[in-house]
Amino acid sequence: MSLGQVIRQRREERGLTQDELSARAGISKPYLSNIETGKAKNPPTDGVLLALQRALGFEGGELMHLAHLARTPRDVRDEHELLQAEVQKLRGVLRELVSEAPRDESGRIDVEEARRRLEAGISTSKDGRGVPLDENVRTISAGAAVPVINNVAAGYPHHFTDLDYPPSVADEYIRVPDLHDPQAFAARVVGDSMEPDYREGDIVIFSPNTAPHNGSDCFVRFADEGETTFKRFYQDSERVVRLQPLNNRYPARTHPPEDITGLWPAVCRFQKLR
Repeated sequence: MSLGQVIRQRREERGLTQDELSARAGISKPYLSNIETGKAKNPPTDGVLLALQRALGFEGGELMHLAHLARTPRDVRDEHELLQAEVQKLRGVLRELVSEAPRDESGRIDVEEARRRLEAGISTSKDGRGVPLDENVRTISAGAAVPVINNVAAGYPHHFTDLDYPPSVADEYIRVPDLHDPQAFAARVVGDSMEPDYREGDIVIFSPNTAPHNGSDCFVRFADEGETTFKRFYQDSERVVRLQPLNNRYPARTHPPEDITGLWPAVCRFQKLR
């Protein structure tokens, strides 16, 4: 969650109104509202954050940490997260070396044998099978940061402007592992026409650089004023595209291909289990 979302959630958990919290923190109600909604141009100063922390009962410097992250450019933040992932991976290698390293008669680690196996790229397992390290150490990835473009209606098309958004302008991002499309975007499902496979609130990730095929679930953009929808795509003929809801309460729609300006398949979904 963003800094503003965290503040708002804690305020509501504590049963405080914006008037009450702004008075306790010594700031104006409009400024607090801008912080919570993300409309403030810059993160609050450290003094304001300390006052909000005290008023809301946060531990340590939790709000300060979130604000400092918000001030960090996204490319720097991404690089930091990737470095953290690499550190975790190296720690995994080190744990394996320590726990599975060959030992001499006195029980001490045979450093030279462990070094030889590491340089050879094999495991230090006690049974001597020589399992490649890549098969024995879990690879960790921070994942790609994908912008969430509000909502995509499964039954009531919303408007979506363009994919050519500059980086770091979306209100919200979601991290997706094993995704290599720089134009990928995500949207929340609204409505029930794609049930039971997709339910309202699910976040679906779409890949513009992945070719759709018959039966692909796609984000569809029409030539008519940027209208969009989310449906299962079928190319019934060269002149007819069928967009099929998964909920049989809704009818399929057919269109000539020239009416469709974008057809981007879903490649991943985040679903709430509770």
